Formats: sequence, structure tokens, C-alpha cells
Amino acid sequence: CSPQYEYFNAVLINEVDEQGNNVELGGEFLLEPNDHFNNLSVNLSLSVVQVPTNMYNKDPDIVNGVYWSEALNKVFVDNFERDPTLIWQYFGSAKGFFRQYPGVKWHPDEHGVIGFDCRNRKWYIQAATSPKDVVILVDVSGSMKGLRLTIARQTVSSILDTLGDDDFFNIIAYNQEIHYVEPCLNGTLVRADRTNKDHFREHLDKLFAKGIGLLGEALAEAFTILSDFNQTGRGSVCSQAIMLVTDGATAMYDDVFERYNWPERKVRIFPYLIGRESAFADNLKWMACANKGYFSQISTLADVQENVMRYLHVMSRPKVIDHEHDTVWTEAYVDSAVSTTLMTTVAMPVFSTKNETKNQGILLGVVGTDIPLQELMKLIPKHMLGIHGYAFAITNNGYILTHPELRPLYQDGQKRRKPNYSSVDLSEVEWEDKDDALRNAMVNRRTGTFSMEVKKTVDRGVRLQINMFSVSISDEGLALSRGHGKYFFRGNVSVEAGMSLQTSAFTLYSETHEQHEHRHLTQIQAIKLFMTGRRPHLKCDRELIQEVLFDAVVTAPLEAYWTGLALNKSENSDKGVEIAFLGTRTGLSRTNLFVPADQDFLTAEDKEGVFNADHFPLWYKRAAEQVPGTFVYSIPFSTGMQNKKTHTRHAVGIQMKLEFFQRKFWTACRQVTTSAICFTITELPDELITPFDNHIYIYIYVYVYVYIYIYIYVHIYIYNIINSKCSVIVHLCLGCRSFVIQQIPSSNLFMVVVDKKCDCSSAPPVTMDPIEIILKFQKDRKKPESCHPFHPEV
Repeated sequence: CSPQYEYFNAVLINEVDEQGNNVELGGEFLLEPNDHFNNLSVNLSLSVVQVPTNMYNKDPDIVNGVYWSEALNKVFVDNFERDPTLIWQYFGSAKGFFRQYPGVKWHPDEHGVIGFDCRNRKWYIQAATSPKDVVILVDVSGSMKGLRLTIARQTVSSILDTLGDDDFFNIIAYNQEIHYVEPCLNGTLVRADRTNKDHFREHLDKLFAKGIGLLGEALAEAFTILSDFNQTGRGSVCSQAIMLVTDGATAMYDDVFERYNWPERKVRIFPYLIGRESAFADNLKWMACANKGYFSQISTLADVQENVMRYLHVMSRPKVIDHEHDTVWTEAYVDSAVSTTLMTTVAMPVFSTKNETKNQGILLGVVGTDIPLQELMKLIPKHMLGIHGYAFAITNNGYILTHPELRPLYQDGQKRRKPNYSSVDLSEVEWEDKDDALRNAMVNRRTGTFSMEVKKTVDRGVRLQINMFSVSISDEGLALSRGHGKYFFRGNVSVEAGMSLQTSAFTLYSETHEQHEHRHLTQIQAIKLFMTGRRPHLKCDRELIQEVLFDAVVTAPLEAYWTGLALNKSENSDKGVEIAFLGTRTGLSRTNLFVPADQDFLTAEDKEGVFNADHFPLWYKRAAEQVPGTFVYSIPFSTGMQNKKTHTRHAVGIQMKLEFFQRKFWTACRQVTTSAICFTITELPDELITPFDNHIYIYIYVYVYVYIYIYIYVHIYIYNIINSKCSVIVHLCLGCRSFVIQQIPSSNLFMVVVDKKCDCSSAPPVTMDPIEIILKFQKDRKKPESCHPFHPEV
């Protein structure tokens, strides 16, 4: 096409110059907020094109690629009309441009730069190439001093950016001797996960140039490592490559290649010539051509990324010639530029099918779409898993794709991503899977069920519960708590009789989001239309609807009871109770406010972390764990004392003011002598919490150094108290404190009486033993089924 062809540049759209005219490649581009795309302003009719900052917007190759890829606009729009659950669709070109639908405006950082290059994203690399084992050789001879060594470090770092979790690598620096950048990993390869790559980057700064470069010995070492590691079966067992970063080679080293790589040429050689001089360029070019590689010369730091990317298209040639449209799924990640939701990307390569270029293996790019993991979890009927049941999925490397305990963001108000959140192994959250039986079974895609004891945290890790779980394994896992959900009620109730219900947000009865014409429907409206036969094609769970309608009918009398209490409330001098509420397994909730409607109830604290599959709120889970006939008292930990509320819960519950509860408690405590302190769990600061089994928390007013003794000596007493179902008084004297613990019957409360006359000035100081950090060893993994290491023609 003509270089004069205009397109909508993602950065320049709706931009004007000083005279108020649209800038070139900008133009007026209609954008409207859309809640399906996190309320970003988008254009559902057109896509936009982003070009990396280090590339020219009107480069002929860019303009030509943008021109022929414009046909994707209709494809993207049609896809979204057929499946309204889709979010971002895109095409990443091998030339560097990125076409994204729906159209959205991109904003540079404070330096006016957009560092995004689609070609170094994991979805692009995984789809374009097969898994690979790579040895990077870095010349650190005396001639590499100064800027050359700086460029070499950046080149190696950029190569590491192109490696993913299915790849393996090592880095060797050479002069007259061979130096492994990480001496502990001599003679082997490691997985290219983020932790390992960051570790090697730190060691790159320790390289310094001196001596002469003996490339022959370095090449021999690299070939030996690749051969030996491939025979172990622990690597990619697919493509292999040697990346050579140097300022020149005085010979062609054909004897080394003849010994280790010819005639098969299964190991590709990619030389990167550092610097402007080209005296030894011919030798390096010959090495690349004789070993199915590619030669690149890097003169400045600005040239690094574009030149490093070229090797990917060479590695992709066998796959392109084989015409294998392998579909790849990435690990879970957070694209903070768009949202804080965990998502995965599904991608596949795009080839040139022209007859004249079919045998050249030309990769045009990679097409992909983002899928929020919430959408995948919707395929699992969460209400059938039980109160504590949960679903989880892992990648072929054992890394978590989705799990209730995967929390990728710091909860510091800024929603920052945690380092290495995308490479959390299943064994790091399933603590009781000590022999990796569950993990390895899932990695190897075995199916079946088995039982194991699972420690599961609730309330964002503040509480711990212990349950026996039956774990079902296949491509994904299901942990089902024994005893919960075994029985359920389902009655023949009419829609009209049950329409007084109010459903909670955590249960979906109808998939209204899957069709554009149904998006405006509420759950109540969808239920009515489906059950009355007016919209039979709505995707609804008929059994669940029948259950929630039954719950609505049998709980209806509560409304009249609460109304009567509200009418009599003005005659009651104790006005501490604010709200009464009820929840059922089917997602029905009823509430009655005894105070003005602006009072808080089940605020964001209870609803936070929807991705973690807490489809039953914390108050419901804790009440269901209790012995029938008992009550759960709790206080939100994050609120200040002046605003704290006490919740009493068991199937039904109430919210009361803390001062109201304290007043009632102190009335019962009046017989305590003045030489002691009497308090309950409601009064102590958050840092004075000691956890015990059965998710029970004891609040003890003692110094931190006493905690270990409390755990050893008191733990068994508390456990016996809980399980004996009776009131037992425990009297202990630990160090300088004497206290009495007594469980308050029919509740999760303990009364603690502490002798306040004790002098703790002689308490031993708190000490901590040093912790030795040990690197994790490589666990079992399943290699990707598709592999295209080489082709006779390329």
C-alpha cells in the first residue's frame, strides 16, 4: 500500500495541534465508557494500532501491515457480537505494531514513552515459538570494556525477556577461562521463570572485562551442556540454541561445529556482534548460516531490543512451515494498566499462506484474546461445592492459574502486584500436600479422587480452619468439604410465591451476560422470564432457582417477626441492635434495619476478593462451622474501636453496637475482684492475637515472648475445652503472668482474667534466630504437547 495510508494510532487519536487541528494519524475517534471494559472509554466499532516508541509510526513495513490487517476489524466485531463475554482481542505483528479491539486511547508515561512491545509479551513468544533450551555465551575479554560490556549486559537481559516458563537457560561468561554467571548452577540449565531470570540479572552487574577470549572452549561447553541436559529429559526436550554475545571472532570454529552439531544442526547459533566495527563480522555471519541461526549487529543501546527479537522469527520457522496453529494459554497475570483482575491469554500464530513464501516460514504475527479467570470459574457451579469447597487450576508447570489462596496484589491501597505472583506453585498453598501427590497428579493430568486433611485460611488469612476434604482431580481440582451440602431442600414452589426474595451477589441463577439482549436483565427479572417460559433460551439453573424459591417461602414469616420487633423497639431502652439478617445456602438473603438506612452492613470488607471464590460470605462460613445452637461473635478487624460493630450469627444474625455488647458483658462481670482485669475478645488490640486450631482466637494480655509458651501449654487445654462441649476453667501461671481462661457457653468467646499486679520488668528480651533461605528445587512438570524444533529446509 502507499505510505500515505492513514490509520488510527492509539496514542494520537483525538489529539490536536496548536491550531486545534487533528494531528497526523490521530483524527476524531468516538469513545464511550463501557462497564464491560472496566468503565474505560472504548469504541466498539473500530480497533486502534499501537507502535512501539522506538519505531517510526509511518515506516513502510508498519503501514503496509496495518493496511492488510484492517480486515480484522470486522472479525473482532463479529466475535464480540457472537460472544459478549469477550474482552480485549488483538493482533501482534512480527513487524512490531499491535492492533487492539475495542479501540481505546493509550497514554505515555511521565517521560512520554510507551515501553510496550507485543513481541516480548509471553503470549506472543509462547505462540510463535516452541519450548527451547538456551545457553547464552557472553564475551568478557579485555576488548569488551566500557560501553560494549554495557550493551552486552542489556542484550543478555533482553534475551532473558524472551524466555518463558517452558524454556530453560544458563549464562556463561568467557575470556581465557569459562565462568558460570551463577557458579552454583555449573553444567546445568534452569527454568526461565521470573525468579531465576531476576537472579541471573543481578549477577550480570558483577561481570568485568579482562584477558583474551577463547571462544572455542566456550562453544564446546555450551554444546556439552545442551546435550547432557537434553538426555536427562528435564528440559524442554525441543528446540535448542546458543546465543553468542561478543565483539568479534577470529576464526569460524568449524571443527567445534563438526564435532558437536553437524550434520543434523539441531542447535541453532545466534551471534550478536557488539559495536560498530565489522572486522570479524564475516566469521560470525558464517557461524549463523552454517547452524541455521541469524546474525545481528548491535551498535547502541537503542538497537538492542529490535535486534534481539529477530531470533524469535527464525525459531518459529519450523512451526510455520508445518502449518501448526498451536493454541497456547498463558499463566495468570494482572494487567494493571487495564484492571486488577487476574486473567489469562489464549493465543495462536498467524502464518503467510502465499505459495511463493510458504516454504520460507514467514510468521506474520500472533492473534490473541484476554480471558478473565472469573469467567472460567463461572463454569463451575460454586453453590454445589459446599460452604468450604473450592475449585482451583494449575499450569503444566504446576503454577497456580486460579486458587482461593492466590492473592497477587498487596492490600496497601495502591493495589501493587506482588513479585513472582504468576509463578506460585500449588505446593506453596496446599500445605498438607507434603509429598506433592495432588500437585503431580494434576500436572500429569491423572483423574480420580482422594481424601486429605486441608488447612484453609479464611478472612484473608486471619483465621485458620481444618477440614477433611475430598479432592477431585482432572484438568482442574475441586476440594469438597465433608459433611456440607450433602442434603438440600427443594420444594414445588411457584415463581409468584417466591418472588419476595433478595438474592446475594455471589450466586448466579441466570447467565444474563452471555447475550447482548439479556445484559440489561436483573437476576429477578431473568428468573421470572425463564420460569414462566417467556425466555426459554436463557441459560438458567432450574434446580437452584427451585431451591431459592423454596427458601424464600419458608423464611417469609421472619419478615413479619422482624417488623413486630421494629414496632416495639421504641419501648426498649437498649437500642444497641441495628440490623437483623438471614442467609441461606442458595444465596437468598433477608435483612431488616432497626436504624436509618445509612448504617453500614456487610460492607466492602465482606465482599472483597470476589475472585478468591468466597461465594459464601465470612459470616455465613463461620456460623456454619459452629455447633448447632451456639453463636458466633465477631468484630471487623480493620475498623477503629469507636466504629466497631459486633455481629452475632448462626443462620440468622444481628449487628449490634460494640458499646451495647460491652455494657451487657460488664454487667455479667461485676463479681470480678478489683485486683484483676476482665476482658473479652472484643476489647484487645489486633496485635495481641494468638491463633489456635479450629480457627479459635484467644486474646491474651501478655508480652510477645510468652506466646510460644501459650501455644505449647495452653493449646491442648483450649482444644479440650472446645471439644468437650462444657465450661472448663483453666488456671495457669506462665513466667510473670497468672491468668484464668474460661469459655463462654454456646459461643466462640473466651473470658480471660489476668493478674495485673505481676511485674514483667525482668522478662527476657525477644530474640530471633537467623533464617537460611534455600532455593526451591525443580518440581515435576508436563512438557507442552506441541514441539517443532527444526525443519530440513530452514
